[in-house]
Amino acid sequence: MPERRTVALVTLGCARNEVDSEELAGRLEADGWQLVENAENADVAVVNTCGFVEAAKKDSVDALLEANDLKDHGRTQAVVAVGCMAERYGKELAEALPEADGVLGFDDYADISDRLQTILSGGIHASHTPRDRRKLLPVSPAQRQAADVALPGHAQAAAPPAPADDVEAAESAPADLPEGLAPASGPRAPLRRRLGSSPVASVKLASGCDRRCSFCAIPSFRGSFISRRPSDVLGEARWLADQGVSEVMLVSENNTSYGKDLGDIRLLETLLPEIAALDGIRRVRVSYLQPAEMRPGLIDVLTSTPNVAPYFDLSFQHSAPAVLRAMRRFGDTDRFLGLLEQIRAKAPQAGVRSNFIVGFPGETEEDVAELERFLTHARLDAIGVFGYSDEDGTEAATYDTKVDEEVVAERLARISRLAEELTAQRAEERIGETLEVLVESAGTDGEPATGRAAHQAPETDGHIIFTRDASLPDGAALAVGRMVVAKVVGTEGVDLVAECLEEAGR
Repeated sequence: MPERRTVALVTLGCARNEVDSEELAGRLEADGWQLVENAENADVAVVNTCGFVEAAKKDSVDALLEANDLKDHGRTQAVVAVGCMAERYGKELAEALPEADGVLGFDDYADISDRLQTILSGGIHASHTPRDRRKLLPVSPAQRQAADVALPGHAQAAAPPAPADDVEAAESAPADLPEGLAPASGPRAPLRRRLGSSPVASVKLASGCDRRCSFCAIPSFRGSFISRRPSDVLGEARWLADQGVSEVMLVSENNTSYGKDLGDIRLLETLLPEIAALDGIRRVRVSYLQPAEMRPGLIDVLTSTPNVAPYFDLSFQHSAPAVLRAMRRFGDTDRFLGLLEQIRAKAPQAGVRSNFIVGFPGETEEDVAELERFLTHARLDAIGVFGYSDEDGTEAATYDTKVDEEVVAERLARISRLAEELTAQRAEERIGETLEVLVESAGTDGEPATGRAAHQAPETDGHIIFTRDASLPDGAALAVGRMVVAKVVGTEGVDLVAECLEEAGR
């Protein structure tokens, strides 16, 4: 029997890319490829790139060059670029980086096995030609579900029609779906293969974005907004629970728009309790929320549903009205503070994080002072701050009111210092709180166990550090994936130090 072809997937960027990589892994494994963890042990290294900002692009190029170096002294024979940077630049990336043996776009994902085999065999597959993916879907959201467009992270394996009396299949869809959204066949397994053993995993809720923020290029290469069917989201969450996942994070470019192309903008409020009730799921987290699209009903569900984290990843970006208008966004300091007041009135312990851009074209010192006013009063748990830089093809890149680079750098340093101070203060406010914590590291070699509370998303928001030698009252160790109740007794920056009290009940 010939030796199986091996492939390694190297993923950069956000949680949406992680989902896409696991879809590619599922497709490749189904076609006979052996998945390996390290690129040096693979015939083909597939680098899932990020194309969002300059720093992410540089990281993607560095990863491709690092993988290419393995061809000189390892098993690796080919390096292939996929993901957002490959989709966004295509042939341009291939010409600038000849070390990549292939540059594949989203339309190649369905045939990824054939593409890799061609490249591995010494053949040439024409590099992806970029195009504005917003033009691939109808302008009307209601007409998008029938469109035949590649949507990474949405793939489902085919399933045979379910018998009319198959109660289990009938119960696989969320209750109270809009007419016509019940699945026409039995439950479909996700075309996905997990690439790690973390008790946390993301699920794509939708793809693309209909907003036209003047600084953002994402819609041009991710396309217009299109929701996944609720039955597919629910089925994938159930499959992840069977794989040992305790926390599901719902991701997309804009989760607050979910359902608008399915006939019900409030569909997320219906779907969340269904996911939270699945056996094995202890926490559901929703990311990427647009402040301008928040609604009372969604706030209610996020703050009052058992097993749904009262967590708000709100994309504020700035708070000065003039800057927000130039960004083609809505709101101001007082409206944003009012939104946070609504949230905390229902859930005082709710977690809130956001990102901000400083040095945007036309930004004045008065605008920066207004942002400082907002940050000082907002009591955010986590803050990301970025200095503005032009992005190819965006409206803001054409503005003639650019702020000097030195001024951008100064404002970035200034707001970053403030953010660090404020988030540390917010962490100190949580001393004495009792939190449910998902254990993510059991601690070894003298290192303490760690985990995350409901207000802490993976990778971005800090974590819980358990006091040394922490264990449950019966002496049981803090096993990965277990949910425990802990009391906050101290802080280390944005991280919280906590002592374990007991195992959390379902």
